[in-house]
Amino acid sequence: MNGSGSGFEQAFLNEQKKRLAAESLLKDKSRVLVAINNELQKKIADLEYQQKMFIQTEKMATLGTLCAGVAHEINNPLAYAMSNIEGLQQVAPNIFALLELNDQYLKGDVASRDYKIELALLNERQRFSWIGCDLLEQIDDSVEGLSRIKHIVHNLLNFAHPSISQDKQQANVIEAANNALKLLSSQLKLCKIKTHFDSVPSITCNLSSINQIFVNLLMNASQAYEFKNAKNCVIEVNVFEVSGHICIEVKDNGCGMSEYTQAHMFDPFYTTKDIGQGTGMGMTLVYAMVRDHHGTIEVNSVLDEGTSIRCLLPIKTEAS
Repeated sequence: MNGSGSGFEQAFLNEQKKRLAAESLLKDKSRVLVAINNELQKKIADLEYQQKMFIQTEKMATLGTLCAGVAHEINNPLAYAMSNIEGLQQVAPNIFALLELNDQYLKGDVASRDYKIELALLNERQRFSWIGCDLLEQIDDSVEGLSRIKHIVHNLLNFAHPSISQDKQQANVIEAANNALKLLSSQLKLCKIKTHFDSVPSITCNLSSINQIFVNLLMNASQAYEFKNAKNCVIEVNVFEVSGHICIEVKDNGCGMSEYTQAHMFDPFYTTKDIGQGTGMGMTLVYAMVRDHHGTIEVNSVLDEGTSIRCLLPIKTEAS
């Protein structure tokens, strides 16, 4: 009986020892798994950050392409406003002299006869009718020109805004469409632009990314026209709702794409342009940004006829 009890006790101790060893091994493995998971999460965060940095770098490259056109758009109203202000600068002394003369007359410091003589002399130097007509017109023109510059800079800043620091928020993609069209007005001046914007609901999105989607699609469409080297370039920009999605559609009657190009158009660094003419990342970024918004892309292209690209963004996402 004692031998049986001793054997049972030994078996129990052996089993307990094995269990404790297994628990210790499990804890060690758990610590290793936690460390690996933490490292994996860090790597994922690093990759996401690097991707966003790459997107921002490509955006800056696109911005460089836009600068010449934007500079031209700014230079015209700026030159007009500067010319008007220089004109105002020249006549300002006469206006101040007139105001001072009136002030002296009202105070009784100048006799009526002298006042009329001085007034006539001032009128010879600068017709008073100009103050009531041309002056106001030049001020209005200058304000209009500077307002144009303000809108151009605003659109440029919207595009250049780092996607890294911009959280997704409720916005209407039509705002991005209008921003892109204004920003690319110089690049698209030889094309006939047709727009059709339905009344669509706002969606949760990164507006900076949506801006770049429109810019990249429009630049591709205008370049397709250049490749075709033909007249009567027509680009259609449509925004509408379909099957629970906001559809961004850009169509052109340019050179179209071969089946091979369509199969590789989203590949990083793939381009049909000459060496040094493009990074080959425009459509890659469009694809990445659409996927980031849980959307899909549809491409329909016929060689020598044109291309239609649709980006479908869900109105409601799992996150929302």
